[in-house]
Amino acid sequence: MSSQNLTLVQAVRDGMKGEMQRDDDVVVMGEDVGKNGGVFRATEGLYDEFGEQRVIDTPLAESGIIGTAVGMAAYGMKPVPEIQFSGFMYPGFDQIVSHAARFRNRSRGRFSLPMVIRAPYGGGIRAPEHHSESKEAFYAHEAGLKVAIPSTPYDAKGMLAAAIRSPDPVVFLEPKLIYRAFREEVPDDPYTVELGEAAVRREGSDVSLFTWGAMTRPSIAAAESVAEDGIDVEVVDLRTLSPLDEETVLESFKKTGRAVVVHEAPKTGGLAGELTATIQEDALYYQEAPIQRVTGFDVPYPLYALEDYYMPEETRIEDAIRDTYDA
Repeated sequence: MSSQNLTLVQAVRDGMKGEMQRDDDVVVMGEDVGKNGGVFRATEGLYDEFGEQRVIDTPLAESGIIGTAVGMAAYGMKPVPEIQFSGFMYPGFDQIVSHAARFRNRSRGRFSLPMVIRAPYGGGIRAPEHHSESKEAFYAHEAGLKVAIPSTPYDAKGMLAAAIRSPDPVVFLEPKLIYRAFREEVPDDPYTVELGEAAVRREGSDVSLFTWGAMTRPSIAAAESVAEDGIDVEVVDLRTLSPLDEETVLESFKKTGRAVVVHEAPKTGGLAGELTATIQEDALYYQEAPIQRVTGFDVPYPLYALEDYYMPEETRIEDAIRDTYDA
């Protein structure tokens, strides 16, 4: 099988291209996604190949973009609307939670709504206000939505293809910090990576570390660092936050008895709390130490001068691993 050495954002584009080639109902839409190829060039070249009927430039109106996609999906198409930054999804939030998420339940299962809302999310690129937030908990809290976040180019292509083929709406958040951070061999042919399945990125026996998106790489680096001191960390990349792969989470925790959760969203109300509660409910008697959370802080996302202090980095993660191991 032939392959290419792609960045994550190139893999996203390759995933959309493959699904548009195999299914004429797949339509891409959003601000500047056409001739301009998107703010991060995630749709570059699609307009030339598929034309203005399937790669649609829209007005700067997020509620209108998502609302139009809801109508197109209800009609039987498979729209993939792009929101330029996840911090701009709030004007479309009502369309997401009041219409997209409820469609199957509202119709008592008679109709589904196949659409994928793509958005770059997270910090680390020195962007201004509203461009760096991590609000995945908003969407994971909403029944009726799937929430997926890739951390590698291979997963980005396969998970996006799976999302586009899903009969129900998916919020697909792309960690822009690693859009071009590294490359990976990605098959040319279309393939899927099933949503709802976590990936064990590093096997270990002493501490389980749960994370996703851009935090996966510093988590693995921290695990490798503490391994030099004899601490064997298992790193689990959740990949899909809703539905959550509880089986893999609990299996890992029962093996180690210790856990650290790493995400860049604020701590209060973040998904680290949900993971901790899940472990407490179903694996309490395996617990050997308090569960540590390494997260962003409970403040508005800072401007770029303080960005490095806000986001979890390798040293903070290492300290949490050592504290958990020593407890």
